[in-house]
Amino acid sequence: MSAIDLLTREKRLKIRLVTERKKRFLDLLLLGDEQENMIDHYLENGDLWVLFDANKTIAIAVVTVEPKGFCELKNLAVERTYQRLGIGSFLLQYLFNQYRKRCHTMYVGTGETPKTLNFYKKNGFIFSHRLKNFFLDNYDHPVVDEGLLLRDMVYLKRKLKTATSERK
Repeated sequence: MSAIDLLTREKRLKIRLVTERKKRFLDLLLLGDEQENMIDHYLENGDLWVLFDANKTIAIAVVTVEPKGFCELKNLAVERTYQRLGIGSFLLQYLFNQYRKRCHTMYVGTGETPKTLNFYKKNGFIFSHRLKNFFLDNYDHPVVDEGLLLRDMVYLKRKLKTATSERK
């Protein structure tokens, strides 16, 4: 049995949409996006989902609903001691179910690092496009992840609706 199965079976995991005082989760938001003013661009207009284990915050996600029926995952972060337990995938599955009701596709923009790209690919995302020099042009410092200097933002996408789900 996995850690996520155990926590779910014990009913310790709860996911809540937070609409007020979102910046109180800034420490965790900074794990997913290390520059506060970049977080400020999407936090107030985005849906902030918080995953709790009992009363402890262990993961967050911010999703914006965009025109033309798609949404974008702007931030996904799991508290370091809970990483590699399936928590991020668990939260993503929840988000897919939430946004499938009103969006046909979810996008995520990320750095081009093997672990991150593999995580999203494992969760059904495929390559969409890239924004050249995004990290160099938009951050006030070099962004290094997994020992790599990030340059381009790589966009991945995942369909949320299938032909059968659209008929329902």
